[in-house]
Amino acid sequence: MVYQPGLVSVLIPLYNEEEFVGELLNRVLQAPLPAGLALEIVVVDDASRDRSPAIVEEIAAAHPERIRLIRKPLNEGKGAAIRTAIEHARGEFCLIQDADLEYDPRDYPPMLEPLVDGVADVVYGSRFLTHQRRRVLYYWHSVANHALTTLSNIVSNLNLTDMETCYKAFRTSLLASIPIRSQRFGIEPEITIKIAKRQARVYEVPIRYNGRTYEEGKKIGLKDAVQALGVILKYWIIDDLYKDPGAEILDAFSVAPRFNCWMADTIRPFLGQSVLEIGAGMGNLSRLLVRGRERYVATDIDDEHLGRLQNRLQHWSRLQTARCDLAGPADFTPFHSSLDTVVCLNVLEHIRDDLAGLRNIYSVLKAGGQAIVLVPHGQSLFGQLDVALGHQRRYSRGQFRNVIEQAGFQVETIIDFNRISRPGWFLNGRILRRSTISRTQLRVFDALVPLWRKIDSWLPWSSVSLIAVARRPS
Repeated sequence: MVYQPGLVSVLIPLYNEEEFVGELLNRVLQAPLPAGLALEIVVVDDASRDRSPAIVEEIAAAHPERIRLIRKPLNEGKGAAIRTAIEHARGEFCLIQDADLEYDPRDYPPMLEPLVDGVADVVYGSRFLTHQRRRVLYYWHSVANHALTTLSNIVSNLNLTDMETCYKAFRTSLLASIPIRSQRFGIEPEITIKIAKRQARVYEVPIRYNGRTYEEGKKIGLKDAVQALGVILKYWIIDDLYKDPGAEILDAFSVAPRFNCWMADTIRPFLGQSVLEIGAGMGNLSRLLVRGRERYVATDIDDEHLGRLQNRLQHWSRLQTARCDLAGPADFTPFHSSLDTVVCLNVLEHIRDDLAGLRNIYSVLKAGGQAIVLVPHGQSLFGQLDVALGHQRRYSRGQFRNVIEQAGFQVETIIDFNRISRPGWFLNGRILRRSTISRTQLRVFDALVPLWRKIDSWLPWSSVSLIAVARRPS
C-alpha cells in the first residue's frame, strides 16, 4: 500500500468512553501539527456498550473528510482495535491516541517532528521525562510500569523510560508490516520488542500526562501487568517480525554480516564510481558497497524498505535513495546513460519479463559501463523458500547468459557463488518445505563463513547463485 505523504493518521481505540470521547475528538481536531502535515482520525469502536460510537458518529458527520469510525462486532481489546485501525490508516505517519483525556494532543508536534525530520522510525512520548507538570497518582502502578519498562529494555536493548506509554508515533509502513498478536495491553511490550529487533530508530520525547483514577475509568490493572510480563518473555524468544515471509527472509540476513561481506567482496572489484543499486532492500549490501563511491543510488519499490534505507544510510552524503521498479522503464529515465555501474542482486528472478528488466539496466549505463547481476541458480532447487521470496524462476548458466546477451550486453564473466548453501537450501525449501530461514541457522552459518570462503570453490556441486558481470559495448 502507498501511504499519503504529509498525512498523519491518529489511531483511536475506543471502548466505553462516552464521558470523554467527544471532548477528545475536538481536541484532536484542533491539535497543532508540524508544518506541512494534515490529519485524519481513525476511530475503532471495540463493541462499546454505551453511547461512545453514537457520539463519534455525530462528530464525524460534521467532519466526514477527517474522521472515520470502524465498528467491531465483538470486544477484543486495545491491541485488536489498534490492529484494525492500522489496516484503515492512509497517512505516511500514524500516532496512537487513547480515547480518554489522559494524553494531550498539544504534544503532537514533538511526537511527530523526529519522523518528519527523517531521524526516527518510531517516537515514544514519555510520562517520566522532565516536563512542566504531571498528575501524581498510584505509587505501585508506577513501580509496575518501571519494572516492565526495565525488563522490556533488557530484552530489547533499548533505554526507554516509559515503554507502557499510549503515545507512540510511527512511520505507518513500518507499523503496518509488523504482525500484532496481542489482543489487549500486551501490544505495548510486543511492539517495543519487535521494533527493536527490526533495528528501527527510536526516539523519546517528554509529554504531558493527566492520569485518571480507577473511579474515573482507568482500565489497565494487575492482570494486564502479568500478561505484559508474559508477552515480554514470549517475544524475547520468538522472532515474529514481518507479515510478509519474503521480507522476513531478507531481514534475517541482517544477522549475517560475514555472509554479506563475502558477497560484497565478490562484486566490489567490478564497481565503478557511479552506482545504481536495484532492489537495495534494507541496505545490508548498500552499507558495504557505498564506501569510496562518488555517487551511489540505492533503490527499491517497497515503502518500508525505502524508509529503512533513508534512515540507516542518511549519514552517507554521496548516497541517495529512489523508487525504482526493474520492470518499469519510466523509473530509469532520470538516470539515462549516466552511470558506470548497475548492481542488481536477487531481483531479476522476481519479474516476469526479465529481458525487459535487463534492457532497463542497459539504458542507464554509459558506454562501457558494467552491470553486475546476481540470480538464483538451478531450477531443481526451486522450492517453498523461492515461493515465499516471490521468485518467478531459477536460472541455468546457459539461460542466464542468453538473456543477458539478448539485452545487448557483452558477458565478461559468470561467477559461481555460494556452493556451500546448496544442501541447506534444498533441505529447507524442497524437503521440509519451509517458507522462512531460521535466524539461528543463519547465525551458525555466518559464524563459519571464513571457512566456507576457503572451501567453496572446491565443493563438487553447483552453486546456489550466479553472478554475471556484463558490459554495455563502447
